[in-house]
Amino acid sequence: MRLLMLGGTEFVGRAVVEAALGRGWEVTVFHRGRHEAPPGARSLLGDRTAPGGLSALADDPGEWDVVVDTWSAAPSAVRDTARLLRGRAGRYVYVSSCSVYAWAPPAGYTEDAPVVEGASADAEQTDYARDKRGGELAAVASFGADRSLLVRAGLILGPYENVGRLPWWLTRMSRGGPVLAPGPRDLPLQYVDVRDLSEWILGAAEQELSGPYTLVSPQGHATMGTFLEACARVTGGAAELRWTEPGVILEAGIEPWTQLPVWVPPGSDLHDALHSADVSRAVGAGLVCRPVGETVADTWNWLGGIGGVAPQRPDRTSKGLDPEVEAKVLAAGTGA
Repeated sequence: MRLLMLGGTEFVGRAVVEAALGRGWEVTVFHRGRHEAPPGARSLLGDRTAPGGLSALADDPGEWDVVVDTWSAAPSAVRDTARLLRGRAGRYVYVSSCSVYAWAPPAGYTEDAPVVEGASADAEQTDYARDKRGGELAAVASFGADRSLLVRAGLILGPYENVGRLPWWLTRMSRGGPVLAPGPRDLPLQYVDVRDLSEWILGAAEQELSGPYTLVSPQGHATMGTFLEACARVTGGAAELRWTEPGVILEAGIEPWTQLPVWVPPGSDLHDALHSADVSRAVGAGLVCRPVGETVADTWNWLGGIGGVAPQRPDRTSKGLDPEVEAKVLAAGTGA
């Protein structure tokens, strides 16, 4: 198989490239040159946001079985790239997001749930949900419904993460001491390890799948307990988890998802949207999810290998809880 990866030097793109190389695929990476492509991949340099930024891709004689695109800004960039490639590639895989579902999707929602309105393949950058939906529309417009695959990923964790969720928890656990652990301990989580996401994408391309797929682990694959206990364990066991009731956390003004990454309170629209999707379609198409302990341990090992400080995308908000706020809540004796 011949893969053209648009991006491919950071988080999701890099994992896809490494998985493809591991399968013996021929891989071309089109990127801006800010980071090195994985060894074994051929590079083409260009900036999709600049005038003439696709010239290296336009001038290259290559043809590919599959294109994978993770773009999350102006849909017009997906439109232009897909138009350029529609006669030179067999399938276009667009890594989209669960955010394209109209808010708030109910617990158990499937790929048939309504999507956001007002998105356009021709739009410049607006907001994340409409940008991702516009990217989907752009892919389908050029490749058709039968040659486009829309991968609606949820929470993505694992090595190379540049968003700040799992790395923040690992860094916090490594400091040790009492840790504010948002409860309940058995709260079910849905996420996908970036490597499992990548393997599914490549397998789906081999199967010539098309249409939308929601990509996260089955509900209950992990819980806040198994997730945070794994973080505490791999970082040396010096952290003491203090399980705290959701109401106490919310009353303290702590923001779910951002200040306490991954966590959202049970029974909320956020939890239904982020941790309650029906992913039977993806599982039926081959999704296999590794244990949460493996994801956590491998991310910790990667973090140690790069000096302990994870990269951070400039277009994503910073994550994590201020130590003073955490200490204040813990000092109030609110453990549950």
